Amino acid sequence: MGGGQIFVLTIIAMSTLGWVVTTWVRARHGYPIENEWSGTATRTDPSAERKIELLSSENEALQGKLSRLEERLAVLERIATDPAERVARDIDALR
Repeated sequence: MGGGQIFVLTIIAMSTLGWVVTTWVRARHGYPIENEWSGTATRTDPSAERKIELLSSENEALQGKLSRLEERLAVLERIATDPAERVARDIDALR
């Protein structure tokens, strides 16, 4: 083997080693990994689906609470801004 062949093989080995190290670092830190056809593969978290479901249900519950609080606030604003006679009349009508 001549010096030129060793040089070419060394460059190929260094390129392959660089690709392996880069892919390993990306995979270890959760970055998308590129395949040989310029596509990407991402690491999926199996518990991510469950977390999304839990957050969605919590979001729905919080939206329900918020709408109830908005209704109560509207009633309190109406009581605070209405004349005293009207409020007294409404209270007497409820008795």
